[in-house]
Amino acid sequence: MSPELQEIWVYLSTSPLLGLTLTLLAYQAAYWIHRRVGFHPLANPVLVSVAMLAALLLATGTSYQAYFDGAQFVHFLLGPATVALAIPLHAQWPRLKAMAGPLTIALAAGSLTAALSAWGIGALLGASRESLMSLAPKSVTTPIAMGVAERLGGLPSLTAVLVIGTGIIGAVLAHGVMRRLRVEDHAVQGFALGLASHGIGTARAFQVSEQAGAFAALAMGLNGLVTAVSLPWIMPWVERVFAR
Repeated sequence: MSPELQEIWVYLSTSPLLGLTLTLLAYQAAYWIHRRVGFHPLANPVLVSVAMLAALLLATGTSYQAYFDGAQFVHFLLGPATVALAIPLHAQWPRLKAMAGPLTIALAAGSLTAALSAWGIGALLGASRESLMSLAPKSVTTPIAMGVAERLGGLPSLTAVLVIGTGIIGAVLAHGVMRRLRVEDHAVQGFALGLASHGIGTARAFQVSEQAGAFAALAMGLNGLVTAVSLPWIMPWVERVFAR
C-alpha cells in the first residue's frame, strides 16, 4: 500500500462506522458475484465476503477489534433478524403440525449426531480435550455454541471459527447432497440445513424457497435449545464411557 493510501486508511479507521460500511459493501459485492455465477454454491456470499474482509484487514494491518467496533451494529441486528424468522414459520404452521412427529425424531437424531460425530472424529485424530469440547457444539448458532463450549471447558473463540466453517460448508454442499439423495421436499431440505448449518444454512434455505427457509429457521432454533440443555450433561458421560 502506498504512503498516501496508508494515511487515508489510518484516518478512516478511526471511525467506528468503517467496519459497518466495509461489511455491507463486502456482502453486496459477494452477493453480486453469487448472482452473476448463477447462484453457484461455491460462490456462497458469506464465504466470499469473509474472504474479502479478511484479506483487507490483513493487507491494511487493521486489528479485528478495530473492525468490530463498527461491525457490531450488524451483530446487534442478528437478534431482531432471528425473531423475524417466526413470520415465514407461522405461514407454514399447518404443515409443521402435521410433521411434528417426524421432525421431533429428526431433531433428536440430528442434534446428537452433529455433536457426537464431531467429538468422535476429533478423538480418533488425537485432539486435546479443549478442542473436542470446542467441536461438540459446532452445528448451533454462534452465541449458543460459544456458551456451551465454555461450560464444557472448550475454547469459545475456536468454537466460533468452527461454527462459521460448518455453516459455510453446509451451505456450499447442501444442494449437491440433497440432489444425490433425491430429497426434493423443501420442508425436509430446509430442516436438514437449519439443523446442520444453523444461520448460514438457513440463509441458503431461503434461497431455495420460503418453505425451506421457514423449516430451516425452526430447526436452527430447536437445535440450539436442545444442544444447550443436553450437551453439558451428555458430554461428561461420553467422556467417562470412552475413557475406560
